[in-house]
Amino acid sequence: MNGLSEVLTLASFDALRGKSAVITGSTSGIGLGIAQAFASAGVNVALNGFGDAEEIETNRAEIEAAGVKALYNGADMTKPDEIKGLIQEAEETFGAVDILVNNAGIQHVEPVEDFPDGKWEAILAINLSSSFYTIKAAMPGMKQRGYGRIINIASAHGLTASPYKAAYVSAKHGVVGLTKTVALEVAEENITANAICPGYVKTPMVEGQIADQAKAYNMTEEEVVREVILERQPNKRFIDVDELAALALFLATPAGRSMTGRAITVDGGWTAR
Repeated sequence: MNGLSEVLTLASFDALRGKSAVITGSTSGIGLGIAQAFASAGVNVALNGFGDAEEIETNRAEIEAAGVKALYNGADMTKPDEIKGLIQEAEETFGAVDILVNNAGIQHVEPVEDFPDGKWEAILAINLSSSFYTIKAAMPGMKQRGYGRIINIASAHGLTASPYKAAYVSAKHGVVGLTKTVALEVAEENITANAICPGYVKTPMVEGQIADQAKAYNMTEEEVVREVILERQPNKRFIDVDELAALALFLATPAGRSMTGRAITVDGGWTAR
């Protein structure tokens, strides 16, 4: 098979049918959108995150209605033992963790001299260390099966910086470094590791940032969106969750098998400046 037909076969999402994914921070926002996209491609999904129990169950049931298995595990991403338990439950339920999407994250906006110690520790734990622990737990199974796709949701802030975000920027730079290191370690194992680096996406976390930055900059929320948040994105619009989900799906297909160790921007031109 050659030419265009081979390209189309490699890119087919049908190749994902029957695979299984763990997606952290997937009870809302980017993570939930990625979970729904994987389910539509026939991938079993383990949801994780906090939120209203009834809403989480509704989302889990809707994903399962796509014809796949779906479970929810509320592991606290600051606790390594619970993270290990999440991976173990997914392996026991699905038989494998083929795809790992590290998306869990929190944010706090404040000048460095006023930045609460507890917020620093929590952001580093959830936004960076949790990815290390999920990868560590999932890697033996991936190596044993000779297949794995690790997709870390980093940020444009993994490649550049903004004021008042010391912990978040540090953590996301760390995620990019972790991604590159893991990619090199398993380059011959048919396991890839990539980081998706979005610009601003209209998620509950970003909505919280808008309120925090309005306070930090002494602006209205509308002014923050226009003059602070979208000022750095040349396309002047929020990134859609569907755009990130489509990229994550592509990275998991055979067409993405040689893409590894990359920090892939989806940022409306932000980091092109």
